[in-house]
Amino acid sequence: MTGQGLIEQGRLAAWGIGLAALVALPFVYRDPYHLHILVLILIWSFAYTSWSMMGRFGLVSLGHGGFMGIGAYVTALLWNHLGLTPWIGIPISMVAAGILALIVGYPCFRFRITGHYFVLVTLALSGIVLQVITATRDYTGGSLGYTPNRASGNKLWALQFDDKTTWYLIALGVWLFGIVVWHWVDRSMARYALEAISEDEDAAAAAGVDVTAEKLKITLLSAVMTALAGAIYCQYQMFITPDTVSGIAVSLQMVFAAIVGGLFVSLGPTFGAVITILLAETLRIGFGTKAVGWDNLVYGVLLVLFIIFLPKGILGSLLDRLKPQRKVPRAHEHEAVQKQEAVQVARPGT
Repeated sequence: MTGQGLIEQGRLAAWGIGLAALVALPFVYRDPYHLHILVLILIWSFAYTSWSMMGRFGLVSLGHGGFMGIGAYVTALLWNHLGLTPWIGIPISMVAAGILALIVGYPCFRFRITGHYFVLVTLALSGIVLQVITATRDYTGGSLGYTPNRASGNKLWALQFDDKTTWYLIALGVWLFGIVVWHWVDRSMARYALEAISEDEDAAAAAGVDVTAEKLKITLLSAVMTALAGAIYCQYQMFITPDTVSGIAVSLQMVFAAIVGGLFVSLGPTFGAVITILLAETLRIGFGTKAVGWDNLVYGVLLVLFIIFLPKGILGSLLDRLKPQRKVPRAHEHEAVQKQEAVQVARPGT
């Protein structure tokens, strides 16, 4: 077996052992608070992974807070006002987020709105969704927040569970789904098309790549997954506010976590989620209401520092250091190799 095959087997074995440990964890360690933190990390990891689907190809979006808000509020509103189970409400919210992504994305990609102009358009999207949620306070509760009705009967039908272990396993499954999708995109032909587009759109189009279609597909996938994250977060917390699931602050949090953890590594957003959740909890426990909003300030400062000094993120940079460095031959060694090859070619019978 080749060395590459052994490395691949080792990687698969490490994933298998890690997943087995994660599944067994809530049955061995049952502390409610720590399980709560782990559930939040897994849900937000999925949200950050969803954002990184676009971000890793140069499509920097600040509108994903809007998609997450749609996922959370549409699911809760359908349950409270129409009695639609979240098993139906969540797919509807994902479709709604996808339609909004297409409405915003198609004109941008069709008319080549890229770079900071695209960032500004998505920034406006996030702000609009936040304002709509806040303005329709008669239905959404506005800035006071919104609570899905508690189910009195079948909790599975309402997707409501009091047991932290159940929610941990659900969040783990959603997180794993996000990792699988990330790897699927990474190993698909779409990856090469999107990388070509991020380098030079005109050259990619000349090579036969449908630039608008490829951008729309990855944007749609990212938006739908982010809406799913918002819906799962709403069902777990059973209370949402515009500031916690939508708006510019949530979008910036996604950008920060993905970049700090490692934008081009599948577990990078998960590493970023560990940092963001633990930072928020540390500030909440240490300073209480005096530290409201401090996490966003810290995110902004750290984001600038990481972009300048550690652009591949913590996990991405660490993996780069662990990779074996291929030895580059010196000039005289290269010449000696060339001479040896020339002798072998000139030698009779070779």
